[in-house]
Amino acid sequence: MTSEQTTTFDLSASFKAYDVRGIVGESITAEIVEAVGAAFVDVLQLEGQTILVGGDMRPSSPEFSKAFADGAATRGANVELLDLISTDELYFACGLLNRAGATFTASHNPAGYNGIKMSKAGAVPISSETGLKDIQSLAEHYLSTGTIPAAGQRGQIGVRDVLKEYSEYLRKLVDLSGSRRLKVVVDAGNGMAGLTTPAVLGDALLPKLPFDIIPLYFELDGSFPNHPANPLEPENLRDLQAAVIEHGADIGLAFDGDADRCFVVDEKGEPVSPSAVTGMVARREIARAKAQGEATPTIIHNLLTSRAVAELVEHDGGRAVRTRVGHSFIKAVMAEEGAVFGGEHSAHFYFRDFWNADTGMLAAMHVLAALGEQDGPLSELGREYEPYVSSGEINSEVEDKPAAVERVRADFAGEDITIDTLDGSTFTANDGSYWFNLRPSNTEPFLRLNAEATDQATMERVRDRVLALVRA
Repeated sequence: MTSEQTTTFDLSASFKAYDVRGIVGESITAEIVEAVGAAFVDVLQLEGQTILVGGDMRPSSPEFSKAFADGAATRGANVELLDLISTDELYFACGLLNRAGATFTASHNPAGYNGIKMSKAGAVPISSETGLKDIQSLAEHYLSTGTIPAAGQRGQIGVRDVLKEYSEYLRKLVDLSGSRRLKVVVDAGNGMAGLTTPAVLGDALLPKLPFDIIPLYFELDGSFPNHPANPLEPENLRDLQAAVIEHGADIGLAFDGDADRCFVVDEKGEPVSPSAVTGMVARREIARAKAQGEATPTIIHNLLTSRAVAELVEHDGGRAVRTRVGHSFIKAVMAEEGAVFGGEHSAHFYFRDFWNADTGMLAAMHVLAALGEQDGPLSELGREYEPYVSSGEINSEVEDKPAAVERVRADFAGEDITIDTLDGSTFTANDGSYWFNLRPSNTEPFLRLNAEATDQATMERVRDRVLALVRA
């Protein structure tokens, strides 16, 4: 970075609520990243300390990792480059080593994007309210002045590999060695699960488990030549579903680009909802915590997960705590409540034993363990955790979102319902027959509907009624 810069920089296009994300060469460049690395060290007061920096398989990630490390070293931090990592590997390293860190990823975004997920020591998240805005402001200052002042002593830059330690740690949390033999199809989507799956579930680094892994798109390729690395979209699960049927597999797993989310399909190729996975893992974590002497283990779930989750938690002697949507809220409540586990409808799964951070791989291991310790197929096991019918998330493009919600409120005013406003507006029938939530997007002109009912006909009736009012 030179001292001839006179442009005023505004990074608001790439700095989001929880991370940085932008188009490579436009809203995120090596120069910007170097300034962010320097600001990261300053805002978190990391001079003289060691930080961790890694990245995913996107073509720009190595260059950006080096630029961030250079900016951090200029401001006096030592840097250990972790090279290719999944996002949950960063959380693992920040937790295990008690260091702050950053990884370059744009998760499930298209190939032209990249971004930065940052963490404080101990895998404590950084959001716009806990330092991200300050990092943005200081990075803008460095870019506008054209210089990053050197600290008293420049930091050293080294290299560290944490993949084996990460794999060993996860295997200690879930012992899969006694599972019945399972045929498992894994769709890595050309993302980081192509590296972590052979290490954790295969025998690339550790002894073989009783799994026959059938790989789909394990080649690390940030251009995503086969399909977008976003399993939340049903069309991106089709190859996995077809492969499960073709190979007669017991289960299919799909990961997003940075492998922090995991989606599951059963032996029939049918998706197992993230709510069902939340219930399945919650049951195991409650039992484990109770075996260790915890009287009433706490489970966190966001308000869009199936109500079956809270019912199961209470049935199993746990305590269910409902939160807003979003990983910063979940992680904060996990810490406040000492929760053993948390799940979201978007397939983010959080574990106390993983520093309250989310990890798709650990959730997948719990599902494999639950399946492998009994003889029935996953479709039967999954049905235990999905007693209700869900609409999934439906977006409506609405300019005046408050007016649309008010139309729904007025139309349902005569019904025997309860409305709460924890996150958007949740309407719950007092007879337990249905509930639905309307949430405005913070970044797009969308109103998002999620509905659930005791049967298909009721769900469709409520869904269609609400959509007609929203789109009027």
